[in-house]
Amino acid sequence: MNRIHNFSVFKAFLLGLLFPFLSNGQTIDSNSKTEVKYPQFKFQGLFQARYLSGFTNGVDAVSGLHHSDDKAVEDTFDVKRMRLGVTTKLGESFDVVVLANFADFKSDPKGKVLENAFARYTFNKNIGFLVGQFRPAFGIEELNPADILKSFDYSNQYSEFGNNGWTSFQIGACMFGSLNLGKMPVTYAVSAVNGNGKDQVSDKDNGKQYSTRLGFELDKKHNINFGLNGGIGEVYKNKVFALGLDLTADFKLADKFILQTQLEAKQGINHYLYYSLAPDARTSNLNEYQMRGAYFLPNLRYEIQYRKLTAIEFSCRYEYFDRNFKIDSNAKQTYTPMASLEFGKGYTGRIEMGMQFDNYKRNIPNTSIYDNNLFIIQFQGRFF
Repeated sequence: MNRIHNFSVFKAFLLGLLFPFLSNGQTIDSNSKTEVKYPQFKFQGLFQARYLSGFTNGVDAVSGLHHSDDKAVEDTFDVKRMRLGVTTKLGESFDVVVLANFADFKSDPKGKVLENAFARYTFNKNIGFLVGQFRPAFGIEELNPADILKSFDYSNQYSEFGNNGWTSFQIGACMFGSLNLGKMPVTYAVSAVNGNGKDQVSDKDNGKQYSTRLGFELDKKHNINFGLNGGIGEVYKNKVFALGLDLTADFKLADKFILQTQLEAKQGINHYLYYSLAPDARTSNLNEYQMRGAYFLPNLRYEIQYRKLTAIEFSCRYEYFDRNFKIDSNAKQTYTPMASLEFGKGYTGRIEMGMQFDNYKRNIPNTSIYDNNLFIIQFQGRFF
């Protein structure tokens, strides 16, 4: 009976997505003097390479894995991302987006490489739909690509919530748009996904994960935006949930100085961790396995506009994350001070340098749950 109910709910969701397509036909304006030809193509790409040097003996620079035999690779060059993408505009409101990361071929590419692969139809600013593989809106980081982040990479909580199907690249469908609540602009997104990551043949079970994001523009001048995120779902016939809130604000300190800030917090059931444990090594109650975290990211930007140098930035993200705070708490605190030089417009070229300090409540030898101090130099080039 429960399975029949879930199927009925999912059918209703899909019919809601398809109804506008079935009820709206294309029209041709006979008075149009200029014919717009389709398809139109827009290509984009991103290259990120880095040098990593560890300051903690016995810990791999890339994976963070501790080696008690001191055979760790502590200094290395690495290609983090080599993305190529294309947006194909098939009509005024209809486009298809594909994005692949060829740096994933350096290891087993199974379940990797293809990142975005979705079709999107936008009726107007109030409502649009997309279906395929995409990043569900569930926080600040999900709204920003990796090439415009104010730190080296995404946060720890982004990765773990991605493992649990709420963030990162997922397969499903989404309805999105914007509206006005009085004089306040509001954006929304409602997503239904399989919840088991990208490039999968099918869902791991019959359960789905449903999430919603509401974004409120409180002050356009200072970029003060408040976001609410929530999700519910079913994994192997067990109920799961996730919650989050976020806030951004920018402050102009002087003519060329801007302080940009981000604050984000999330909590939810860590079913990914629960089902990775052997049955005799976990309790019978999935609700006891919960993760939570928060980070604060201030970024000081000086827009220098000197020859090809566009801006200088200084940031330091602090993050607290605990992937199992109820049963086996072992919180991780991460400090990431960073300085960067921006060349061109929109981070076309970028050189970043800084440190990453990972500190656990307790270390577990021969695992990646181990304190690590890392020096990073990263180069970025992008076109769009």
